[in-house]
Amino acid sequence: MFMRGHIHLTINKKGNIKMANINDIGIDLGTTKVMIYKEGEGIVLNEPSVVAYDANSGVPFAFGEEAFLMVGKTHKNIVAEYPLKDGVISNYTLTKEMVKYFIGKAYNSKVVKPKICICVPSAVTGIEENAVVDAAVSAGARQVFIIEEPIAAAIGAGIDILKANGNIIVDIGGGTTDIAVVSLGGIVCSKSIKLAGNTFDREISKALKNKYGFAVGQRTVQNLKHQIADCMPTEETNESFKIKGINLQKGLPGTLEISTQDIYPVIEPIIEEILNAIKVVLAMTPPELSGDIYENGVMLTGAGAKIKNLDKYLESHLTTKVTVAEEPEKCVAKGTGMSFVLEGKLESGFRDVTPGFGK
Repeated sequence: MFMRGHIHLTINKKGNIKMANINDIGIDLGTTKVMIYKEGEGIVLNEPSVVAYDANSGVPFAFGEEAFLMVGKTHKNIVAEYPLKDGVISNYTLTKEMVKYFIGKAYNSKVVKPKICICVPSAVTGIEENAVVDAAVSAGARQVFIIEEPIAAAIGAGIDILKANGNIIVDIGGGTTDIAVVSLGGIVCSKSIKLAGNTFDREISKALKNKYGFAVGQRTVQNLKHQIADCMPTEETNESFKIKGINLQKGLPGTLEISTQDIYPVIEPIIEEILNAIKVVLAMTPPELSGDIYENGVMLTGAGAKIKNLDKYLESHLTTKVTVAEEPEKCVAKGTGMSFVLEGKLESGFRDVTPGFGK
């Protein structure tokens, strides 16, 4: 890769030159995280999808990391919330302000307007999508694209999706798990379920309350999941983690020690549902592409792919290998930002939504 002015020229294996403007940016608008990829720089922003606003006026005053520190710690006049829930935009006004703020933070050039590609949750409505597009235009975008999550994840994972070769992507995000077979620059068949990283968190939190009479905050649950959750636990791999919270029986602060074996019965039904969804997509796959998938295996992306031994669990129930992508939590953001070089080559999952486009 080399630079000429504001253009990156990338020479692929066939010797063809692909061009991408270094002002172009990709945004992964996730349920729990917003990541922004800038051509030539990589991931330039990675912050929680949280907005803090005044409860009386509704005016937002903090976003991302700053707002996340306020979750569960505000008084009645301040609300800190995630404006995206379970793969849908629950508050598009806050989402629009959040997107506009993050674009301004990641890209502050007043001379050159960027092209912006946004990967939105799979279940967003047209109205919600328009709010995101409006935010990008308000932030100075000269052209706006929308990309579907599986396509972005595949590109970010390093898969050449333009080939006549079937690959299956399983992207386990915060609000949804998106599964798709991609080939020849498009999605052949797919399925999206509202079971993902946030589902693990909710079920673990619920189990702590119901079984142990213990309440903890969101960050504690996430730490617990990352530290000791294991999809294939054994006596040798059983680990313990001490958490702090509230003993609900006493109504007092306290600590509780939780082990891998305690967590497994909570996460097992969720990973089984993800497995079943993968099987549904495999059953819909044309025979020729099934042969490709048998050879290529399943590619896992998204932060949920990092749960210990999830790949081994899925592999033990499928007839093919399962691989976790490098930096799986960043694949969608990377793929979104890298998608510009494939403009005009993708058959589906990537479209120009610039206001006035096509009119």
